[in-house]
Amino acid sequence: MVTAVSTPATEPAPYDEENAPQIVLLDPALVVRDACNAREEDTEPDEDLINSVKEIGVEETISVRPRADGTYGAFKGWRRAQAQQIANDSAEGDGRPVRRIKAHVRDDLVGRDGWTRFLSLVENKYREGMTARDILKSQELSLIGMNEVERRRAAKALGVGRNAVKQAKAAQKLDDATLRRATAGGMDLEQTAQLSEVENVPGAERRLLRALERDHEEGNGGRGHWDQEMALLKAEQADTDARTKAEEDLKAADIPLLRRPHYSEKDHSKPLTELTTGLGNPLTEDNHKGCPGHSARLDDEHQPVWHCADPAAHGHKVRPQPKKPRTQDDERRAEERRTVIACNRAWKAAAGPRQDFVARLVRQKTLPDAARVFAQEIVLTLPWFYSSWTDKHDSETVARFLGVKEPQNADLTETAVQLPKARVVNALFAHVAAACEYDIRDPKTWSHLNEQRARYLLLLEALGQDDKGSYQLSEVEAQAVARHRPNPAA
Repeated sequence: MVTAVSTPATEPAPYDEENAPQIVLLDPALVVRDACNAREEDTEPDEDLINSVKEIGVEETISVRPRADGTYGAFKGWRRAQAQQIANDSAEGDGRPVRRIKAHVRDDLVGRDGWTRFLSLVENKYREGMTARDILKSQELSLIGMNEVERRRAAKALGVGRNAVKQAKAAQKLDDATLRRATAGGMDLEQTAQLSEVENVPGAERRLLRALERDHEEGNGGRGHWDQEMALLKAEQADTDARTKAEEDLKAADIPLLRRPHYSEKDHSKPLTELTTGLGNPLTEDNHKGCPGHSARLDDEHQPVWHCADPAAHGHKVRPQPKKPRTQDDERRAEERRTVIACNRAWKAAAGPRQDFVARLVRQKTLPDAARVFAQEIVLTLPWFYSSWTDKHDSETVARFLGVKEPQNADLTETAVQLPKARVVNALFAHVAAACEYDIRDPKTWSHLNEQRARYLLLLEALGQDDKGSYQLSEVEAQAVARHRPNPAA
């Protein structure tokens, strides 16, 4: 089939429904597929449609744009137009009438490819059969082709945000099956794009769908559980990326990375800290580099632990030390170590959603009373953590909460001059929240959370619930504040 290409127009006129052209009857042979038709898959009419058109013609009006060569590009109803073309081809032999097709001719759309694609997307999006990939591609291409006014109108009509073009492009990286599951699970465009960022993390899709389900179950329109799960997945992705880079650095340096031996295999390798030279001198990375057995394993932080792959073969001696059998205490300590690493990573990840929520609170027109009272109390009582933070003259976090551009270079003196009276309490809370964030910045804070720190987290949790569940504590935060929660029986 031929595909129509739009002819540019100098100054497209706005479409006025009241003065729209009447429906006209066109020869279907003059109708071709418009290049901005949103549907790119499943574009052919099926047998049921063709048989229906043979009997009664096309009932629903199609929409077309005129072309310079006298034909018309169909951006709505191309499958119906094809069905009528096929029906007309065999009409004479079957004793049926050759029919024309009702069409709405949109002269105002000549040269307006972005808006045309958007209208085609709206037409097809809610029809059965249009794939998630077609929808994403059309969202991206139609919004790119619009001016700013049209883009705002279209984004509102589609229910997407200001970053829809970028998000649609990212979401298209997912395979068809994942896209279908994401759509069926209720993910919006932004969430589908975020899934594409972390899809390689094991279980990411399942975990995000469960987080989304929990947000839906609460029924208040928030996405607190989603944000926390997404932050944790990003942290795991970063951890995986760090390990990959460490492995690539070893490979670039031509240093073998030792794999963990199977249960039944004997491990001949030993770390250099347990070895000496033949004369009993210590072995280090520098004096061992020339050994054919020079190799490494990566520790939990992805740092190389230098080994010799076969000390006996290369003339090294093992440092004399009593060998202790592995005990249950050793297993317990190893498990505790794994827990600490996981909780440290989770605590760091939770800072992102938490600080994003604080920024949203600060930028609201009216700061919640609970946040105002908390900030006033801190300023009046000057607890140690707050006074010690103010001594550091750290303004970047405050600037970020206030929405200052380039917060790392912000001049808060200028910001203070421009700050309206009604926003002073918001700035006060931003200041106090920045001090609280600094106080809990250590990844190990979860293990020794005091009452003051817990008050800050519990405040944010309550404010998030009041804000339709837009913020939830992460699992590690909830675990850390558990012993500080008010006792309802008291």
